[in-house]
Amino acid sequence: MPWKETQKMDQRTEFVMKSMRTINFRELCREYGISAKTGYKWKQRFLEQGLGAMEDESRRPHGHASELSEAVVCKIVQLKTGHPHWGARKIRDLYERKMGGEVPSESSFKRVLERAGLTEPRKKRRKRDSNDRLTTGRKAQSPNEVWTVDFKGWWKDREGLRVEPLTVRDEYSRMLLDMRVLENSRTESVRACFERLFERHGLPEAIRSDNGPPFASVQGLLGLSRLSTWWLALGISLERSRPGCPQDNGAHERMHRDIRRELQSARIGRDQEAFDLWRNEYNHERPHEGLEMKRPSEVYLNSKRQWTGTPDDIDYGNVATRKVNKLGIIRFGGESIMLSTTLAGWSVGLNPEPEGLIEVWFAELLIGHIDPEKSSFHAVRSHRMEAGQAEMKV
Repeated sequence: MPWKETQKMDQRTEFVMKSMRTINFRELCREYGISAKTGYKWKQRFLEQGLGAMEDESRRPHGHASELSEAVVCKIVQLKTGHPHWGARKIRDLYERKMGGEVPSESSFKRVLERAGLTEPRKKRRKRDSNDRLTTGRKAQSPNEVWTVDFKGWWKDREGLRVEPLTVRDEYSRMLLDMRVLENSRTESVRACFERLFERHGLPEAIRSDNGPPFASVQGLLGLSRLSTWWLALGISLERSRPGCPQDNGAHERMHRDIRRELQSARIGRDQEAFDLWRNEYNHERPHEGLEMKRPSEVYLNSKRQWTGTPDDIDYGNVATRKVNKLGIIRFGGESIMLSTTLAGWSVGLNPEPEGLIEVWFAELLIGHIDPEKSSFHAVRSHRMEAGQAEMKV
């Protein structure tokens, strides 16, 4: 929330004066309806320039891409074409090394590359708190935006053997991507199933699951399991159903009712061929009202995000990293700091905050903060947990 339009100068002055003596800076920011980032900006400006800096600065850029010569623009585009995966900062550094002399600003490089259509918008990290971040209510607007996954409740076949198929479905097109009878529900078995799906259909943007194993772990950091950390490492976002709210995955549950009515009631056993026949009918023959009576196969398209295998590690760009060992520990500042064994073998990104804490990221997920003074890690907590604890204190 921005400053109130009236009396901006007075508000900012009052805020920075209070910030000099507060012990809870974030609470002070909330009181004034501003973000912590905005608060630190004005505090730093006051410390460096005094009260006269409380006025808004001119937003006019010091330079503009249109002021660059044709030769400079052509050279920038040429360098970018030779290094298509490099960002504006790296291209500017390369330009400086090759050309020397006066170098345009980084913002000028960005504008040139944007106008030439040579940039891809960076995905913004959405800093929601723990469970709130994994339960967004996101609804798919196109194929492969959200896949849903679950185990159909088990039944016994005519021989008394347990049958519990894994089902994976594209939310938008209703395409039943797989219905697989696995030997067990362990991480390794489910992961192998997803590797085949990724190879066949590409990667989704997000996967929605419930909070049970192997998709999630009650004891794991933010409910992460080894399977869901693997999804995150592949660049797949997590969507979680709220506990006790099957309607969050309602369409998937309705499909399970069809399975119960047509397969479970007939006590179909561990016969993969029978499940494949049912899936084929569901995808290619059965019309769906939600698709205006089209079949899922008429709507679904494979993902453009191709599966290239599991990466050796996660790339955090220029952010400092630490590898999590098999005990779930990283080394920081000469100390051992416990994170989670579910992250073992992967690196986490460490991003310093102005107030001295260190953000800890796993892929695109903020998982907590390190306090360097105490050599301690604090997991991100949800608003619901904090609200509950506040009620208990009252």
